[in-house]
Amino acid sequence: MIKLNKLSKIHLAGEVQTTALNQIDLEIDAGEYVAITGPSGCGKSTLLSMLGLLDSPSSGDYWFEGQNIAGWSESQLNQLRRGRIGFIFQSFNLIEELSVFENVELALEYTDVPVRERKQKVNALLEKLGVAHRSKHRPSQLSGGQQQRVAIARALVAGPAILLADEPTGNLDTAHGDEVMRILRSINAEGTTVVMVTHSPSHAAQASRTLHLLDGKIMVDALQAA
Repeated sequence: MIKLNKLSKIHLAGEVQTTALNQIDLEIDAGEYVAITGPSGCGKSTLLSMLGLLDSPSSGDYWFEGQNIAGWSESQLNQLRRGRIGFIFQSFNLIEELSVFENVELALEYTDVPVRERKQKVNALLEKLGVAHRSKHRPSQLSGGQQQRVAIARALVAGPAILLADEPTGNLDTAHGDEVMRILRSINAEGTTVVMVTHSPSHAAQASRTLHLLDGKIMVDALQAA
């Protein structure tokens, strides 16, 4: 599904050059559940941004579903990303001016899904994630756990092939964090590829594969025991 070949990302600030990713080689197959771990500043979020086509590499190749997309224009990347990649963020990134329903429906705005089908998809997903009774509420009227479930619904409503999660439990207490992890395992079991950045060893252990980064390099790439 995804193949990175000698992929690097270098940030320039004046005359200062910082290597965020250094010659990364990585393959992720469809249906995998991959956890990315490592200390702060090691390149975890940069790698996730690369995988999600939110940032472009300085060098190297990125193959996504058989296409080498390194060097593609932003409009081309937007078109590829839309509907194929879902994102979950630590800070939820919900729009306060919109209701729960509208926040989720927003992910379908630039698709060709008919209005009636949009409503069915949104309602079904909110029901599945246990927040249908909050569909008319604003994000600030929800608990942190409920907001993250809404964010997950928004990420999934277009039926992406891959779900990228950046510290999805970082702003949650233990109980709500465990619930989000249960949801991610369920999503993966249904066939969606999941790639998650986490600082939690226990959460990383729930994935089927763990990548440990240090100084922009993959130091460990290990399958979890079944």
